[in-house]
Amino acid sequence: MDHVKGLENVVENSKNLAGALPEEMKAFRAFSGEVYKDGVLTVKEKEFVTLGIAIAVRCEGCIEAHVRNLVNLKATREEIAEVISVAVVMGGGPSTVYGAKALEAFDQLSK
Repeated sequence: MDHVKGLENVVENSKNLAGALPEEMKAFRAFSGEVYKDGVLTVKEKEFVTLGIAIAVRCEGCIEAHVRNLVNLKATREEIAEVISVAVVMGGGPSTVYGAKALEAFDQLSK
């Protein structure tokens, strides 16, 4: 699986955590699976929300995962940029650094 430069360990670390906490991570994955279904909001809209939160709280692994999901959901660079703008409003200056990482991830993953 290709990863964004600098975020190579996300998948491996998640697998390691699942090995250490199998029941807890199974429950978390089940909960996530329920959340990330179309409802009042579409899955794509939920992924936009999640990406904005990931940028604002500075979670590189989350940024990679949710940008990848958004690329698969056919999000545009313009949509990603707009999500970044909202995250920057909520997260301040540090979110500009992580917003730039999200845009870089989109550019790499959408090639």
